[in-house]
Amino acid sequence: MAKQTGTDLKLVRNIGVIAHIDAGKTTTTEHLLYYAGAKHKLGGVDEGTTETDYDPEEQQRGITIYSACVPFEWAGYTINLIDTPGHVDFTAEVERSLRVLDGAVVVFDGQKGVEAQSETVWRQANKYGVPRLVFVNKMDVVGANFAQTLESIHQRLTPDFASHGRPVPVVIPIGAGGPSDSSRPFRGVIDLIEMKARFFDAGDLGKTVRTAEIPDEDLDDAHKYRELLFDVLTQSDEKDLITSAVLDGQDPDPAKVRQLVREQCLAGKIYPVLSGSGREHIGIQPLLDAVTYYLPSPLDRPPVTGVDPKHPKREERRKPDPKEPFCGLVFKAAWHPNGHRFFVRIYSGVMRPNMRAYNPGKDVKENVAKLFHVHADPARGLEEVDTGPAGDIVCVVGLKDTVTGDTLCDTQHPILLEAITFAEAVVSQSIEPESGGDKDKLGLALDILQLEDPTFKVKADKDTGQTLMSGMGTLHLEVKRHRLERDFRLKVRVGKPAVSFREQLKGPRTVQAVIDRLGDKPAFARLKVSFTNFKTEKPVAVFNVVNVDESPVPAAFLAAAERALFEALQTGELGYPMMNAQARIIDAQFDQQLSTEDAFVAAAIQAYREATRDNMQLLEPIMKVTVTTPSAFVGNVLGDISGRRGEIDAQEMSPTGTMVDVIARIPLANLFTYANEVRSLSQGRAAAGIEPHSYAPAPPEVLRQLMGE
Repeated sequence: MAKQTGTDLKLVRNIGVIAHIDAGKTTTTEHLLYYAGAKHKLGGVDEGTTETDYDPEEQQRGITIYSACVPFEWAGYTINLIDTPGHVDFTAEVERSLRVLDGAVVVFDGQKGVEAQSETVWRQANKYGVPRLVFVNKMDVVGANFAQTLESIHQRLTPDFASHGRPVPVVIPIGAGGPSDSSRPFRGVIDLIEMKARFFDAGDLGKTVRTAEIPDEDLDDAHKYRELLFDVLTQSDEKDLITSAVLDGQDPDPAKVRQLVREQCLAGKIYPVLSGSGREHIGIQPLLDAVTYYLPSPLDRPPVTGVDPKHPKREERRKPDPKEPFCGLVFKAAWHPNGHRFFVRIYSGVMRPNMRAYNPGKDVKENVAKLFHVHADPARGLEEVDTGPAGDIVCVVGLKDTVTGDTLCDTQHPILLEAITFAEAVVSQSIEPESGGDKDKLGLALDILQLEDPTFKVKADKDTGQTLMSGMGTLHLEVKRHRLERDFRLKVRVGKPAVSFREQLKGPRTVQAVIDRLGDKPAFARLKVSFTNFKTEKPVAVFNVVNVDESPVPAAFLAAAERALFEALQTGELGYPMMNAQARIIDAQFDQQLSTEDAFVAAAIQAYREATRDNMQLLEPIMKVTVTTPSAFVGNVLGDISGRRGEIDAQEMSPTGTMVDVIARIPLANLFTYANEVRSLSQGRAAAGIEPHSYAPAPPEVLRQLMGE
């Protein structure tokens, strides 16, 4: 029997947990589920028994790879929680999650503060305007320092409070570090709004919370941070919720303080900061409360905007209201033996079983047989629900033509939402089955992996006939290979990792192509085509605008020319996709007797060859590399970066002055073994974060090497 679903959107929270790798996201998530009663046993990352890291690859590595959506209840609220990866190779999982979430919890390591990938996920949250809570985790480890972590957030993520918002503590730690390394080890937290201490019983893994008076030695810190909190809040207290009480020296009503914190959090003016330790079971329940107090419901977010697919210049808007026409975004697809699973964030209206949903991007209708909520562990299966109201996240099985980023909507009220954009793949490897009989099986498996992951691409090399798979890094491709071996029972061979280059026009060129024969037969097609580069915030592979003006040429002929141009731009002159290239047919002529689709294909290919002759440059991927190293080894790191054709962007001292962040841009070709080598430069004490930055013209020697000269 299908489960009944409620529709009180005020009591719904769609949140994500995001952070740098190893900051403790999955452990934090595990505790959220445990204390909320969504699971009865507390798992551990090191043991491979966590709820959201159900994939064997995740359990083996102790990292999160695939975002997992887990619904649970807390204090009368329904929380749809998505745990996301921290490793840069799996940034697509973070990107697509943030696109559909209403709020986020950003986890920081209390010892390390802001790390390289912390900046990346913070920027991604900025991009989508997602309100955030900050959770300073691992306050029990050696060297944990709440004040320094807060300062690193300010310096690196919110340097200008007016435009970036401000991190403001609402829950601070009692002590720091462990019993062996600190005279005052971390043992609890202080709620600055209630001005009470909270202690967590280790005997039942922190489930029992004891409220007490603040220890005398922590009162000064509590008053200092509470004064900061009130000072920030009263600067934008238009309703006078607490300002008069604060000025009169009175304790303001905690409910009004929380209301003001919530308003300013939703407005992006502040990021409430909490502290704790997942490993020591401290501070998680206050974090759960903060999710309900401060993060937005679907009603608090602005209406989603899109366009009318038949009139792309006409904007359409949908409010988060069950009475509005249905629309939702497919933000994730996952392979399953019993049928692909598609995760849909419902923005408006109601999604129902047995409905026909329209996919305006593909111009097809999809049958929605049943709706489900999904537990992270497949062993617990799917929980069927009778409706998917606005604000919910549901799973649909068996869609035929839909992929990640597609819109689903009411057939009578179409809307096309903005698609999710993903970074370009930067590393490629050849792949082939060990057994020739498995070639078709491998092709099918690779198609499934592409469906799941928009940053994973597969293509055949036109020169060698090899199958090439491309992704965000060597770990990304290694995980895909293991999935082929484990889930699809395929034995495969892979080549060495190689850089995924791109090509670009050196300059614009307009050409005219005329075809008067195909082989030994008369034919006719005339095309005038403009080839240009266009600028975008992020590089993209291909974009075509074809024949924007009225033309007497039959549409089938023009469509054939467009397909030919698109395929040519996909492979470039050297076999790499063109970047930021635009081909536009500005004039076309045909003959009633002699013109055919093949003639227009030939004209398009001729135009492309004319436009690219001696007019192409090779682009190589450039990575942003952040090396965190003790100051004593900075010279070694800088010298090594120079030897890799790297350019130094900045050097920043940590708040303690003992560690230095060296930020540089280095060609990916020189980075395949960098993570290990940078450790050898620093006696094992430096760490590197690597993420895609841009594409830049490759020097002549790289091109000569590729050409085998």
